[in-house]
Amino acid sequence: MIIVALSAVILPFILLGILNMPATKGMSISALVVLLEGFFIWKMPADVILASVLQGVHKTLPILWILFGALMMLNALKHTGAIDRINLGFHHLSADMRIQVILVAYLFGALIEGISGFGTPAMVTAPLMIALGFTPMAAVTLALVADSTPAAFGAVGTPLTVGLSNVSTDSGFLNSIGQQITRIDLFAGSFMPLMLLFLLTFFFGKKESRGKDWLQTAPWTFMIGIIYALVAISISTVFGYEFVSILTPFITIIIAIITIKFRILLPKSVVENPWTTSTIEIKEEKSDMSLLSAWSSYIIVIFMLLASRVFEPLKAFLTSAVNFSWTNILGFEQIKSDWEFLYSPGTLMTIAVTAGLIIQVRSLKIFLPTAKKVVFSMKSTTIALGVTLIMVQIFANSGLNVAKLESMPVYIATVISDSMSSVWIFMAPFLGELGAFVTGSATVSTLTFGQIQEDIASNAGISKQIVLAAQLIGAAAGNMICVHNIVSVSSVVGLQGQEGNILRKTALPALTYGILVGIVGFIFIAIS
Repeated sequence: MIIVALSAVILPFILLGILNMPATKGMSISALVVLLEGFFIWKMPADVILASVLQGVHKTLPILWILFGALMMLNALKHTGAIDRINLGFHHLSADMRIQVILVAYLFGALIEGISGFGTPAMVTAPLMIALGFTPMAAVTLALVADSTPAAFGAVGTPLTVGLSNVSTDSGFLNSIGQQITRIDLFAGSFMPLMLLFLLTFFFGKKESRGKDWLQTAPWTFMIGIIYALVAISISTVFGYEFVSILTPFITIIIAIITIKFRILLPKSVVENPWTTSTIEIKEEKSDMSLLSAWSSYIIVIFMLLASRVFEPLKAFLTSAVNFSWTNILGFEQIKSDWEFLYSPGTLMTIAVTAGLIIQVRSLKIFLPTAKKVVFSMKSTTIALGVTLIMVQIFANSGLNVAKLESMPVYIATVISDSMSSVWIFMAPFLGELGAFVTGSATVSTLTFGQIQEDIASNAGISKQIVLAAQLIGAAAGNMICVHNIVSVSSVVGLQGQEGNILRKTALPALTYGILVGIVGFIFIAIS
């Protein structure tokens, strides 16, 4: 039975990661197998399976809408020349791609994560990195790995507020978990910028100088990781967990720019001989556009995201005015799918694109032709995302069965915990990663496994806060390997069919992060 329950995890890894199938084929096979197992082995009624299929199809739509917004922004910025101006601005600050990956993928991505979450950051940062000269494979891999540490507090703390709602709604308890996350990440998450630098130099850099290229900027990179972690601890203590992924990257970006300007922990040779993986043509002829105008689309979308998430009257309007959510699918109360259209990052990005065109070229002439081009480019992604989310929903809804079995994810957690409760702190982050890998959400992973994690901690007599913090960090790390995140970002940069290759590259950082969290958690429990 455990092999059957794990098939939603094992099959994608085998088909995409080992056999290198494209996601359209590999995930279609995985979804079909899980559907048959749900019907014949888990004894799910046909109407539950059909409701799960409909739920999966409906959940695909808001993700495709976010993808549409990201692709529209990329294509519009290319047309207006804003991308070239942004590119030039980064090169004036630092032409070193090792520094750019920290600024764009890690810090700017963290800011988007803190405001929006739900897979948006990588879809925004990956195309921006390509414009800076990163190869598409490097851009996707680095964007996915970077969207990990901040994701535990993503979307104004949603993984805690909603993810732990089955465990507790007490703000004091949630804040204590948030503080524990930042403390663990001081010793684990601080290494994530170094991990990004390692991936860039060893996976995508020059073979003859990998070690030297990594070591040159490692001190500065590690300093940024430490600063990010210390700022996060301060924010969680003073303001609460909701603002960790908003204020922390904003403050750290300012500090990072200052350190670059004054060459703090950066070798002088970087200025003389900028490190790059490719030859980039800097189009000076378009540099007459102001940097503020070039960034206007991003500035507008960040402002709108922040306002819509923090200003309660606006949030209430946006979540209710145009609501395409589907509840009680085929009469099942627990089977539903949310799509608050005006609140969606896809809508806000599309509005930002429109405003950006008016600011940059004072014309909307290219909007409709670009939109048509974007829609046609999303065909294979639509199939891959659809079948992936159908599999996810059947997996998640498998508790609705006539055999009176626990759902597949709960069954997996129960079997694993029964045999490993004595060393559970080492397993807690990986259960979080498992949940995020399948569901594509740190919030849903924690909703699914949070109560189990707390029960195991109580039975083992260890700190609930530390175990739940490990769950959330692991769930955040699962963003690196989540199949539908990989499919979405691959589509933005034109890497459809390369999902397995990307998964193999992001699996090692995800594994390493989980191990670090387990070790730090064990030490914290030992000294508590």
